[in-house]
Amino acid sequence: MSRMNRTVMREHIFKLLFRVEFHDTVEFEQQISLYFENLREGTKEERGIDINEADYNYIHDKAIAIKNNLADIDAKINEISEGWPTTRLGKAELSIMRLATYEVMYDDDIPTNVAINEAIELAKKYGSDNAPSFINGVLAKLNN
Repeated sequence: MSRMNRTVMREHIFKLLFRVEFHDTVEFEQQISLYFENLREGTKEERGIDINEADYNYIHDKAIAIKNNLADIDAKINEISEGWPTTRLGKAELSIMRLATYEVMYDDDIPTNVAINEAIELAKKYGSDNAPSFINGVLAKLNN
């Protein structure tokens, strides 16, 4: 069984964060479990890939860490987004920015430019037309 690369795992973390935006935060663990249940069923049948324990732990632990630091992450996003508080952002854009902001603030294994570039790629795939440039502009301020 092969491991997922970081880009693929990051996309799963984004999807998980996006999914829980539609549920109460007390359901976070339940939503994680349901996501992985669906992921395991889908990946086995559709692509012949199974999620291994290390990948599961990485995705799960990072999602929990983001949830546990959400107040600080959102405060930082609100500080740097000038006129676009988290309450105004689309759910996809917010989930992408939370993930990237977490990586910049708390994950020393991920260089800031990698976190920002990966966020831009997620925004191109899942965000609105303006999302990549908006996210790039806001997250670039994390470097300062």
